Amino acid sequence: MPDNNRTVWSSSDGDQRKKTNLTPNPSPGRRGASLPPQQQTAYLHRESGGRGGKVVSVVKNLVLTEEDLKTLAKKLKQECGTGGTVKDGMIEIQGEHRQRMAEVLMKLGYKVKIAGG
Repeated sequence: MPDNNRTVWSSSDGDQRKKTNLTPNPSPGRRGASLPPQQQTAYLHRESGGRGGKVVSVVKNLVLTEEDLKTLAKKLKQECGTGGTVKDGMIEIQGEHRQRMAEVLMKLGYKVKIAGG
């Protein structure tokens, strides 16, 4: 019968094997609160790679909390009348809607740059 009560070396902090990092490290620019729109530039891209030829409009480089990103994505989806999602700190809106998205973001106070073809 195996001995289940064997001694395991531990430091003064206890058994390090039992400690897990349950909170992931926030990505750069995502720590703390969101920056105000006047201090940010939104970059609007058009992407179709890996989507079966379907086009999405992507908003990049915003320093917002996850909750603020979701709120902004909801507003953009409503204004464009289409679906979308928040993925990897970017907002993806289905279809080619960069011009309409630029108008909405500028009304909210963001500086906007449209990139891509």
